Amino acid sequence: MRILGLDFGAHTVGVAVSDALGVTAQGVEIIRRKSPGKLRQTLARIEALALSYGVEKIILGYPKNMNNTEGERCEKTRAFQGMLERRTHLPVELWDERLTTVAADMIMTECGIHGKSRKEYVDEIAAILILQGYLDFLANNRQAADLE
Repeated sequence: MRILGLDFGAHTVGVAVSDALGVTAQGVEIIRRKSPGKLRQTLARIEALALSYGVEKIILGYPKNMNNTEGERCEKTRAFQGMLERRTHLPVELWDERLTTVAADMIMTECGIHGKSRKEYVDEIAAILILQGYLDFLANNRQAADLE
């Protein structure tokens, strides 16, 4: 089963997809829009990607605060979740994305990506980290169930 991972931001959506076995996440693209409220084309692009990859589920990064509270970005993410579910007819699960941008920055530093180039990659890398975290969680749960 293929799963799509999304890092939803004010002006961009980073997109990643799992391999067919659900083991690894690969970056796909960054969807950009001119205005935070203009989501029709973004939703259409996500729908097209989900269809082309044969996706059965979407994992959407959920931007909780470090103290585990939910702010305005969480509200916007939940609204986007509803739009995605209506548009794609797929289940959309929220996944805690705290520190994924920090981890993405660390990865870019290690890879020697600096300056303006970082903005080109950060959302896609964050989407990969969100999806890979979810896939690892599923794998760990399968292993725990096998041990019981």
